[in-house]
Amino acid sequence: MRILALDSAVARCSATIVADGMVVAGLQRDLERGHASVLPVMTRDCLREAGMDAVDLDLIAVTVGPGSFTGIRGGVALSQGIAVSAGRPLIGVTVGEALADSLPLLGSRTLWCATISRRGRIFLEVGDEVASLGLTELPHPSGPIAMAGGAAAEVASRLAAQGCDVMLTDARLPTGRHIAQVAERRHRGEIRALPAAPLYVDPVEARLPGGAPPPPR
Repeated sequence: MRILALDSAVARCSATIVADGMVVAGLQRDLERGHASVLPVMTRDCLREAGMDAVDLDLIAVTVGPGSFTGIRGGVALSQGIAVSAGRPLIGVTVGEALADSLPLLGSRTLWCATISRRGRIFLEVGDEVASLGLTELPHPSGPIAMAGGAAAEVASRLAAQGCDVMLTDARLPTGRHIAQVAERRHRGEIRALPAAPLYVDPVEARLPGGAPPPPR
């Protein structure tokens, strides 16, 4: 199966083509902002590198969050456009799912994925649950845990200081290969369905004149 995996949810913007589990083309760039302008060019160049057109793909995968509001929205919009124009299915993947796929079996440890939100806050993904928390509001784990994600070191340090049994993994940012692998399993019905739509955890901060939030889309 030939899969285009796009990621612009966190601090790395990437476009990767995976065929039968192997990366055949991939571009990535670490950046704090500007994902929406970089990802389309990166996707075009990735397809050229692979010698493919969008219609040669079998599946499109995209990270839906948690992460940057504008990055997620840009990545999902681009992937929707490619999927519609090529007539191919589109699958959403969370950041935590892609990170989990990159890790070996953790035994009895539960994986906590912590993504940087804004100053003093994180997105915490545990299994199917995602929450927005302040670093001073971290829940106390009920057992041994492993930490992954861009905010993993900070969270692990705070939990260890409280006497928690926490192991810090080296999984920080999702990779295209693991995004594609999760998407392929989801496409086959092996894991729960997930809409290819932005996963927004925090309330929308933008306001219309008069203080009203914008209407939902």
